[in-house]
Amino acid sequence: MRPGRVGDIGSGAGLPGLVLAIARPDVSFVLIEPMERRVKWLNDQAAELGLDNVSVVRARAQDVGLPDALDQVTARAVSALSKLVPLCAPLVRRGGELVLMKGAGAEREIEDAGKVIRKFGLRDVRVEVLGVGVLTDPTRVVRATVS
Repeated sequence: MRPGRVGDIGSGAGLPGLVLAIARPDVSFVLIEPMERRVKWLNDQAAELGLDNVSVVRARAQDVGLPDALDQVTARAVSALSKLVPLCAPLVRRGGELVLMKGAGAEREIEDAGKVIRKFGLRDVRVEVLGVGVLTDPTRVVRATVS
């Protein structure tokens, strides 16, 4: 990830948004969460951790009004890829990237979302498996570039 602006859709418990903000103080993070109590919690945690690179927006992804497009969007446990792409891709600048945490069926989700992937002009769509040999259950991430 290069320095810039990253949006985290459905930030809820702060994963991966708050964790990434701790690891990358050089990057600005916009945590997008619709539930008021979670927004309060995210704001409290960001303040307690001294994360001045975090802003929290209370909105659903499809309703968020950001002044500028994001360089990257992440999401974890939000929805199937066919529903997630239309929520995330419009928030990303041309040439920006989607980084979507998925389960063991990530390859199948890509196949099932083929029409949506083409509609939103995603390219270089791939699954990266992270944590092999380190985690009991490796993490699968669908990455794609927005054309």
